[in-house]
Amino acid sequence: MSVLGPTFRWAALERLVDDAARLQGMLDFEAALARAEARCGVIPAAAASVIARSCVVAGLDVDALARDAARAGNPAIPLVKQLTARVAKEDPAAAGFVHWGATSQDVMDTGLVLQLRSALGLIEGELARLADALAEVADRHRSTVLAGRTWMQQAAPTTLGLKAAGWVDAVDRHRRRLAETKGRVLVLQFGGAVGTLAALGDQGLAVADALGEELGLAVPPIPWHAHRDRPVEVAAVLGLVAGTLGKIARDLALHAQTEVGELAEPAAPGRGGSSTLPHKQNPVASAGALAAAVRIPGLVSTMMTAMVQEDERGLGGWAAEWETLPEILSLVGGSLHHLTEALLGLRVDAARMEGNLEATRGLVFAEAVQMALSRRAGRASAQRLVEQACARAREAGRHLREVLAEDAEVAAHLSGEELRPLFDARRCLGASDTLVSRVLAARSAREGS
Repeated sequence: MSVLGPTFRWAALERLVDDAARLQGMLDFEAALARAEARCGVIPAAAASVIARSCVVAGLDVDALARDAARAGNPAIPLVKQLTARVAKEDPAAAGFVHWGATSQDVMDTGLVLQLRSALGLIEGELARLADALAEVADRHRSTVLAGRTWMQQAAPTTLGLKAAGWVDAVDRHRRRLAETKGRVLVLQFGGAVGTLAALGDQGLAVADALGEELGLAVPPIPWHAHRDRPVEVAAVLGLVAGTLGKIARDLALHAQTEVGELAEPAAPGRGGSSTLPHKQNPVASAGALAAAVRIPGLVSTMMTAMVQEDERGLGGWAAEWETLPEILSLVGGSLHHLTEALLGLRVDAARMEGNLEATRGLVFAEAVQMALSRRAGRASAQRLVEQACARAREAGRHLREVLAEDAEVAAHLSGEELRPLFDARRCLGASDTLVSRVLAARSAREGS
């Protein structure tokens, strides 16, 4: 549904994974193959020039290509036929050298790699933009206190800076994973029918090396037609990215709830509105990221299932990848871009965060009290006393500090003056500031700044 495209996708990335980009990637392979074979003396240089000039997607009969692909079993076969006919109009002799010594999978896999090089580069740039935005939040809000929550319940004080530092650390891990993945994935696929390059005689390896140079791709030790770990690795890493984006989006959505009101996506006319509720401002970027995080694991599973392929060229498994990997790229790109835009305009209500720390009437400070009491009364005794005090405070609707101050057993170990600072959130943050600094320092060292 094209009407939903802008909700879940990113136009800049869509241009790199659409039909035109796919076909152009395959044509780029054919042009480079002709040039490489001319360099190696396999085909005439004049023929290579005509072929290379003809390798443009404009003018292709895409509808006919799609119909013919359904009959042929893949789009490379009708593409080569149209390319051959185009070349023949200019030079009938040159037409005989189109696709010389290659197979359909060489064309499609290398075309995919060329698409991946562009698409992953764009995703890398957006991940860097997201990481920078999160790092700025971590630094600016390293002292902004809020309730840390476990199992959806207030647990103990933390800071927004520490939460954001956790987000940025995860995003930076994905950036490193993606860089490593590119080194393994952005390689040539060229092996001919069964991976032997036999159709090129003793020139096969020389042509492969020249083809890699033409395309700017590394040449792997052996063709990888039926070994699909490379595209599956891309899918898996992008699946991890989608999961982290979903986690960030879940956090944002939870903190944007009316009853919490600590964070909000940017406000703009028409953004996050309701068809019937004029007061609503829904977290729309979070919703998109969460939808992608729900959809992508199944697509990654499809890619992994498709790895089990037969002999030298698989039946069905390879075809299962054709729509699946571009869909993963598309959904991750959309999730990433929209969430990045939202975080660049993130609204933070520090006063609401601090106020929410009092929602439990001091229960959020129970750990701090228990640890201080443990040093004087022993852990078991301290745990019993604080648990009992928490129960009494909850039942009576009173502040925990007041209940503890009236407890003779507690007072025997901690005075009222000693209890008071244990209910100051800024004294209960432990190593949070140092942890934020460690994350920011580590990424600064990696970025060379």
